[in-house]
This record gives sequence, C-alpha cells and structure tokens, in this order.
Amino acid sequence: PALYLIPSPLNPDAPSILPSETFDIVDSLDYFAAERTRTARRLIKQWFPEKDISSLEFVEWDKHAEIQPFHKWLEPVKKGRAMGVLSEAGCPGVADPGSGLVAEAHRLGIKVKPLIGPSSILLALMASGMNGQNFCFNGYLPQKGPELADQLRKLEARSSRYKTTQLFIETPYRNLSL
Repeated sequence: PALYLIPSPLNPDAPSILPSETFDIVDSLDYFAAERTRTARRLIKQWFPEKDISSLEFVEWDKHAEIQPFHKWLEPVKKGRAMGVLSEAGCPGVADPGSGLVAEAHRLGIKVKPLIGPSSILLALMASGMNGQNFCFNGYLPQKGPELADQLRKLEARSSRYKTTQLFIETPYRNLSL
C-alpha cells in the first residue's frame, strides 16, 4: 500500500498530458483524499468515463479546521489499502493541501509515491529564461495592496542581492489585480 500524490491539470478542459502509468495507478485506486470531493469526482469521471464514481471513497480537507484527521484517514492505508491525493489543480503539497498528510504518512512508515505530471511552477521557470540554478518558491503572496507591495519589494531586493529567481503562485481570478 502507498499514498499516491496525483498531479491534476490546471485547466480541466485541456487534453491531459499525464503519462499512461499515472492513469493506470489512479484507475486502480478507490480511496482518495481531496481538497474538494466534487472537483475530484469530476476529474476522475473525465479521466475514466466508465468508472462507477459512487463506488469510490473520499475524505475531504476542512478548510476551516486547524487540525485535520490525517491519522484517521491513513488507517486504511496502514491496513493495506492504497490512497490517492488530489488537489484542486496542480501538485498536492505544493501550494496546495497535502503536505500534512504526507508528513503523517512518513511518520507512520507509509510509502509515499508522487506520480508524474506537469508542475506549473517548474514549467514557468523553464519558460522564463531566468536563473534555474538558484530559485526560491514563495507560495501565495498577500492579497491586499500595502502588504502585497511590501512583499514584492522584498522579493525584488532578495532577487537582486542573491541573484535568485523568485517564484510565486496566484489564482487566475487575482492575476489582474496583482
């Protein structure tokens, strides 16, 4: 048994570029942790139209809870049942939920297997022409004016001082304000 980290496309309507081995593993799973169950069900149905979605079991992150019941979610995995982790879009644990579940799996001696798929962060770095030898991922920036401006100034200074590419992520609906 293992905890499989499943990359999901940023645009669910785009043709998938995941390798067939990734699809084979996902198709074999019937137990998932998801950022949002509804989105995860829709994605699995898109990938496997013939699959009986009602036969799958999902646990979902509670956005408002400080502590998630990871140990409870991992009980079936400790007993031999594999589990997949899906975030809304992107890679679980990278600017998305998942790292806490992965950390608990490691603590419990459960194998963690990230599956192959695209990462918007690395794709952006590859396409930028900026320093790919020395870079820092900063996650999400503050949403509001003064805090955002202050953070951008700090990132610019860090980039100049250390010759480091500074990466961050943003949701599509906030791109224009950024």
